[in-house]
Amino acid sequence: MNFTAVLEYLLENFNKYDIQFALMGGFAMHAAGYTRATQDIDFLVLKEDMPKVKEIMGAFGYELIHESEDASNFVGKMKELGQVDYLHAHRSYARNMLKRARECGILNNKFTVRVLTPEDIIGLKVQSSSNDPKRYHQDLADIEYLIKAQGEDLNLELVKEYFTLFQREKELEGILRKVHHVE
Repeated sequence: MNFTAVLEYLLENFNKYDIQFALMGGFAMHAAGYTRATQDIDFLVLKEDMPKVKEIMGAFGYELIHESEDASNFVGKMKELGQVDYLHAHRSYARNMLKRARECGILNNKFTVRVLTPEDIIGLKVQSSSNDPKRYHQDLADIEYLIKAQGEDLNLELVKEYFTLFQREKELEGILRKVHHVE
């Protein structure tokens, strides 16, 4: 996937058509200080903006391969375009994530783009690991890293709220003991 070309096109058009978005997934993890391989680009987008997003994606050579109330997945007709996934912000939690997103440099500061906060990345990882057991171990490792890396800067109350939503409070307590080396 040619991340630079795809991001350049998408960011230009998102700005042109006033689409409310934030990066999430691997690029958001990188912006939070944790670099790991990624094979796609993931965005959180205001649900009302998805009709414009579909037009933009189609015009650049993407095919919609999945769409639900909560998400859309696009695959490029050419290998260089790769896959771009969208989570639709229509519930209050996701809408608030968009509001909290902050500007960060990505791809060696080639682009400045709104990226989800570490707390909100954790929230999405709690959700995804609750909904898809195959993601559990990678998401848990990402969560532990983010909690450790953010240290005192982490809004722990928001993180606790996310774990509480999925009845995983005890799990968070274990993560905090491990990260802070408390017995």
